[in-house]
Amino acid sequence: MIVLVTDFGLADPYAGVVKGVILGRAPGVRIVDLCHEVPPQDLRHAVFVLASSRTFFPEGTIFVTVVDPGVGTDRRILCAIAGGQVHLAPDNGILGAIPADRVEAVHAVERPDLYLSPVSPTFQGRDVFAPVAAAIATGLDPRSVGPPVESYLRLELPRARRTAEGWTGEVLVVDRFGNLVTNVPGDSLAGLRTPPRVWVRGMPAVSLARSYADRAPGELVAVVGSSGYLEVAVNRGSAAAKLSAAVGSVVEVWL
Repeated sequence: MIVLVTDFGLADPYAGVVKGVILGRAPGVRIVDLCHEVPPQDLRHAVFVLASSRTFFPEGTIFVTVVDPGVGTDRRILCAIAGGQVHLAPDNGILGAIPADRVEAVHAVERPDLYLSPVSPTFQGRDVFAPVAAAIATGLDPRSVGPPVESYLRLELPRARRTAEGWTGEVLVVDRFGNLVTNVPGDSLAGLRTPPRVWVRGMPAVSLARSYADRAPGELVAVVGSSGYLEVAVNRGSAAAKLSAAVGSVVEVWL
């Protein structure tokens, strides 16, 4: 199985062409379009998508993450082996989505015999990532893609900070519903005698509820979302619009 994460979007042919190359080299392989709507060049969003999704896929899965502002430069393309899965990504921090203690090996991809020719300096997702992923899917040992790498860039998501009152964190991601996904860990809010209070951008927001529908349509609600983090949402609306909030907006939680 090959899982794709890109910032290519779906309005252009880029994502489809990558899949075409994979299927040309590995007919019948299963391809999962995990996300092609990462905001352009947004490495932190890509890390969040990969970090919050990878554990739901079985061993043997090959992740191809192409959010690559440095495409065509001398930045490396990496192949990481972790938890029985394989990850292909640029050396730009994306592999920080995998806990360091789970990474078994990292290799630089240096197999021009596998690439499409000529390699476009603007579309290595098609010409390098796709054929290498297909080769691994059809039996190539991922350790044979190139020399081992001792160090590589790791972009790790910012962590919320404990305070005397509770937590200070920030918005990590705004999803397509306008929900504000924060970095406040949801398990820290379990079992409290009174519901915690949540502020976004210094504005009083809401108390914690179990689900979005626990508030009336149009009302703010705080929940522990499926990613395991505290979210601020609006039932049938957009918290981002209602609170004028964005990625990086400060979130305060009082316990």
